Amino acid sequence: MSNRFEAFLSLSGELTAFSHFDLLGTGLADRYLATLDKVVGGEIVDALLAAFSALPPAEGEARTQAVRTTILGNELLGDVARALIKLWYSGTWFELSSAWTERFGPRVANITFVVSPDAYVEGLLWKAIGAHPAGAKGPGFGSWALPPKIPAFSGSRIQNLT
Repeated sequence: MSNRFEAFLSLSGELTAFSHFDLLGTGLADRYLATLDKVVGGEIVDALLAAFSALPPAEGEARTQAVRTTILGNELLGDVARALIKLWYSGTWFELSSAWTERFGPRVANITFVVSPDAYVEGLLWKAIGAHPAGAKGPGFGSWALPPKIPAFSGSRIQNLT
């Protein structure tokens, strides 16, 4: 794996609260990095990865606050990072706001689109809510009759809510 790809996985893990294992398990990490490059451009992606690499160590409240201010609070990087979160969870790239494009210029590929048919099925949303994507990965007869059980993530601050 390249350093750039590894940095992208680490950033994605921080933003989504999923492990490298889970992210790689979707089979979409390469495609999502390519989507980010295509939509916003390699320069902005590199700036996002550089900002992430400069954050304090992964433990503690300082790290969480640094992600909020340095990345999510940044006028260039914040909307891109939020779009990346939505991409991982839903498999859809949602068009960046008109305010962002007015400030940083329009991008030809910045339209709302589903990255691939696999993206819907492998969206982190399903794992996060402990359910299966409708129409795919059939869990078995009658399974939708019971409420989902939300699993705890390893290394996550999210606990089992059911």
